[in-house]
Amino acid sequence: MESNDAVIAVNFKTYAEAVGPRSVALAKTCEAVAKETGFTIIAAPPLPDLASVAASVSIPVYSQHVDDVRQGSTTGHVTPENVAASGASGTLINHSERRMTIAHIESLVGRCRALGLSTIVCTNNIGVTRACAAFQPDFVAIEPPELIGGDVSVTTANPGIVSDSVGAAKAVSPGVRVLCGAGVKNGADVEKAVELGTDGVLLASGVVKATDPAKVLADLVSGLRR
Repeated sequence: MESNDAVIAVNFKTYAEAVGPRSVALAKTCEAVAKETGFTIIAAPPLPDLASVAASVSIPVYSQHVDDVRQGSTTGHVTPENVAASGASGTLINHSERRMTIAHIESLVGRCRALGLSTIVCTNNIGVTRACAAFQPDFVAIEPPELIGGDVSVTTANPGIVSDSVGAAKAVSPGVRVLCGAGVKNGADVEKAVELGTDGVLLASGVVKATDPAKVLADLVSGLRR
């Protein structure tokens, strides 16, 4: 992924529309749109499907979560080493549905970097964005939790938190790229996100639960090139 690429990151969560073979199928749809448009689309499938999806597509595949535990007697956890061995190229960290402490976020960003894994650190306010940007992840993704899964995009409901997060992140670590998410549904939302200074968006239900994910993805990507 080039450092100046605009990004659409799709978190499949654990929606019924994207588990098992459906997860692979959705990732292949993401891959097809990425190849057709030339833009980067990241797929983050459910954890049990991570290896099969990574083996099935050429686009970046990220884990939805990773734990700051060591390999060994840590039953039920997901280590950075697990993620790397699965064939994934990166991971989300600190999603609103899997919050972590600042200390664990810092540790994980460093561990992932050492393994060659890219990181998207999710944040919920400007202060957390600033703190996490100091760890120099590849991305921070600002997502106000009250807007996640809703019908109003953060770019409309709270554009200030997006632009101010971009400013806060760049002031601390100019090389850190910024995404935004929560309620993002269409190309107009993406276009506004880019106007506010982001490098793209992180979204879930707008794509995963769509009747025609390819059509939705094509519309989202259109917002990157307007």
